[in-house]
Amino acid sequence: MMRRNWLLLPVLILLLAACQPYQFKGTEYPEGIQAEDFTLTTTEGRPFRLSEQRGEIVLMFFGYTSCPDVCPTTLAEAKRIMEGLDDDAANVRFLFITVDPERDTPQHLGQYVSNFHPDIIGLTGTTEELQTVFSAYGIYAAKAPLENSAAGYSMDHTARVFLVDGDGRLRLSYAFGTPDKEILQDIQYLLR
Repeated sequence: MMRRNWLLLPVLILLLAACQPYQFKGTEYPEGIQAEDFTLTTTEGRPFRLSEQRGEIVLMFFGYTSCPDVCPTTLAEAKRIMEGLDDDAANVRFLFITVDPERDTPQHLGQYVSNFHPDIIGLTGTTEELQTVFSAYGIYAAKAPLENSAAGYSMDHTARVFLVDGDGRLRLSYAFGTPDKEILQDIQYLLR
């Protein structure tokens, strides 16, 4: 009798673990916060409106094409996330929004993001349009002069990935360096 009870213990532990609520890996926002809508321009010159993405998970990252480290690392993670989603990738949009419209022409931006994954959407706009989006999402972006460099400057910028769920709510954000597998798990949970 005692031995049979010990055999049931692993089953009981598994059942209890299955009853636990899901723990998101990203930083959660209070429930019900609607993502601030915006319209920017794709690298093909078409308008892209966030509110028209309802029903899809949207990941947003703010960066620039001549970034030496954070941006290419994040886009490499985006590639792994998109590939890890398999068929569910059709329900996810990854946006790369420039913080350097002066140098990131639509053509250059499009070429840059397509080097990582064909489904990453590069977005740009006027300085005023972009500043409105930066303000809505608390994005810091400022030129940092580079002495003795042909580039002239780099950009200091916020390095977080923001997740908007299918209902248009700002749900999560991820600090730079969050493993792509953790972001992928959160997306897969939200797609259920």
